[in-house]
Amino acid sequence: MLILEFFVRLSLFIIGAWVVIWTLIQAIRTFILPRSQNAVLTRIIFINMRRLQQFWMKRMVTYEQRDRILAYFAPFALFVMPLVWLFLTWIGFALMDFATSMQLNLRESLIMSGSSLMTLGFKFDDEPQIIVLAFLEAALGMMLTALLIGYLPTMYSAFSAREKFVSKLETRAGAPPSPTVMLIRLYRVDVLLDVALMQNFWSEWEDWFAQIEETHTSLAPLNFFRSPKPHRSWITASGVILDSFSLMVACIDKPFFKGIGVSIRAGFIALRSVGDFFGLEYPQDPHPSDPISIDRYEFNRVYDELLAEGIPLYPDRDQCWRDFVGWRVNYDSVLRQLAEILYAPYAMWVSDHIINPDGTDKRLRQRTQQHQRRS
Repeated sequence: MLILEFFVRLSLFIIGAWVVIWTLIQAIRTFILPRSQNAVLTRIIFINMRRLQQFWMKRMVTYEQRDRILAYFAPFALFVMPLVWLFLTWIGFALMDFATSMQLNLRESLIMSGSSLMTLGFKFDDEPQIIVLAFLEAALGMMLTALLIGYLPTMYSAFSAREKFVSKLETRAGAPPSPTVMLIRLYRVDVLLDVALMQNFWSEWEDWFAQIEETHTSLAPLNFFRSPKPHRSWITASGVILDSFSLMVACIDKPFFKGIGVSIRAGFIALRSVGDFFGLEYPQDPHPSDPISIDRYEFNRVYDELLAEGIPLYPDRDQCWRDFVGWRVNYDSVLRQLAEILYAPYAMWVSDHIINPDGTDKRLRQRTQQHQRRS
């Protein structure tokens, strides 16, 4: 009988210790480890918060109403995370207290663990092993809370740096943003054909994409933090910039635009890194002639608008189309998938090309409503 009790207590101690250590590892992966690793516990929290959010969003009709709900998703998930950590730590240490103490029953072990974790001190046991566990639990509880407190300023600093460029894009590409509007506006203010200004312009966005790759994989909740204005989004900004750069390389008859290829590569590498974090599937090495979500009619319409504006374009429209496809194919799939996951607002060639399995456009109703309000 004593042997059976010993093995039961040993098993409970091992289970409790495993729960505490596993929770600590999840916190380290989420907040401290400077690389993109999916923490299982964090993923579970976000998935269940997402399910709750989607249930509530069924009542919403317009995109603006949904955006108000979506804006609370990441903050609420971050709020729940330390609560889950503390709960698991409480249970884990309660099992260890119960397994090692000769005086505490299960109920008293739970009270002892909670008193130690919250550093309340209203429950005390003079057994040496329980005192050690109490000190260890109190220190761990404060550390977990401090991790989140220290984590938030870092994340909001990265958010502010990201949104600075997203906000600047509205002055260049309109609202909702469009690569056509962006190219026309840059041309009208004599920036588009200025070598020095354009090199500085695409270098800034290359740095922005490098920052996105680093922050949105190591600070995963940042992906779900929405812009202050409903019609803005970092993912639509990414798509519009990449499409604008791809159009410049493929269509504008100025040799210096060939240098933008480096910035395009920085962009689709960043999106692929974020896509890898979410476990998305996309062509790793697509062929330049692979199909994309943009059709030839849409491209021709943009080509005609740019030509009518007086922008110098290559005369071979067919070659321009092939070159554009060759660039777009590198980010087409991952861009559309991220736009769907993040509920991106309407933007030309980004969230207006999210397609259901039955071939219908998920954003068609939203796009129609927006056009009706403008008219």
